Formats: sequence, C-alpha cells, structure tokens
Amino acid sequence: MGLAISVGTLADFLENDPEGAEWFEGDFEIVNQVLAAADLPPHTEPRELPALDSRAPLDGFPYSFIHHLRRAYAHSVVSPGWKATPVADGVDPSEDPAIQEALDVAESHLICHSDAEGFYVPVDFEDVLFSESESEEEELTGGMLGSSYRLRDELVQVAPALGIALTDGVLSDEEAARIGALAEEDEGLYREYAAWLLLFEMARLSIAHKTAIVFS
Repeated sequence: MGLAISVGTLADFLENDPEGAEWFEGDFEIVNQVLAAADLPPHTEPRELPALDSRAPLDGFPYSFIHHLRRAYAHSVVSPGWKATPVADGVDPSEDPAIQEALDVAESHLICHSDAEGFYVPVDFEDVLFSESESEEEELTGGMLGSSYRLRDELVQVAPALGIALTDGVLSDEEAARIGALAEEDEGLYREYAAWLLLFEMARLSIAHKTAIVFS
C-alpha cells in the first residue's frame, strides 16, 4: 500500500469508469463549498484533457516518503541555508519537532494535508482550508484543502536544501531526469527526491491545465 498522486482524475474516470466519475464530481462539489465559505472562486475540474506528461518516474510511493520531504521543508523554513541529509535508520521523520511546529501554525500546504487522501486545487489562496461541515456526507475528503500554487511555491523553496537546481522556479528536463534517477537509486535522499519530483510535476500540470491534484 502507498500514496498515489494524480491529476486529470475526473477526465480519466469519465472515459474509463463513469461510476467513479460520479463519486469524484460529488467530491468537487464539496471542494467548491469549502472554497465558497472562504470567499474564493470555484474550481471547475476539466472533463476532457490532453495527455498530461509527467517527468516523474513514479506515480506514487510509500506513505513514509512524504514525511521525509515534509521534514526537509520544515527545516528549510526554520533554518535558511540548511542542507538535507538522510534520516537515520529507525527514526520517524513525522515526529521531527520542526514538522510539529509547522503543524501547530497550519501555514504549510505541503505539511498541513492528509497523508493518504484529499485535494490541491489550482486556485491561489494563502491559508490551508479546512472543512467545517458537521455532516459526514458533506465532509471534505482528507479534511484539508490545499492550493496547487502554494504547494509549488513550497517545493521551490525546499529545492536548494535538497540540491535541486531550478531556474526562476522552472525545472529543466535535464534536472528532472537527474532527480528521477536519484529517486530510483534506493539510497541517500531518494525518498525526498521521489516525493519532491512527483509533487512538483503534479503541481506544474495542475496549474497549467487547471486540474486538481488528487491524493488516493
């Protein structure tokens, strides 16, 4: 079992699984209720999309990987110039005090999000949004809604700590290939690289094609 991360999900389900598409359309109605409660514009999920080309070699990873990336981001915020090193064997990165501090203030879209389900939408807003519905039928999947724009910005911020080179926030094909290769080496910062590259690619495609990022 692991975390799968995708974009273009509704369009894919409409083509291949109409019953699944109905479920996602209901989820997006709740997403828009949360956005409306925050006086934000609605998200209209595309029903048709061109082929979306991700440069990440994986479309998911073990749940623990995202905690390694979150730890790196939290430290990069607390200590500018900090450089990531692999977490020692047997150490749970989710228990790092820097992550706990970030959770307390609930400002990070990367950190303040479900580990297993939920959405980021291509709507630009500062604060992570929370579902306030008391009805289980109207509860937002994952409980928290993030912005694809803020997620992208946080991934850009943590890139130097991971030794990832960007040019004005843009990831070149060559650097994407290098990071993808490191993510498959099963050593060093491979967990951070795998999570960073997949999330960066999903954020890039989400913003470019106005489609939500889906955790499942």
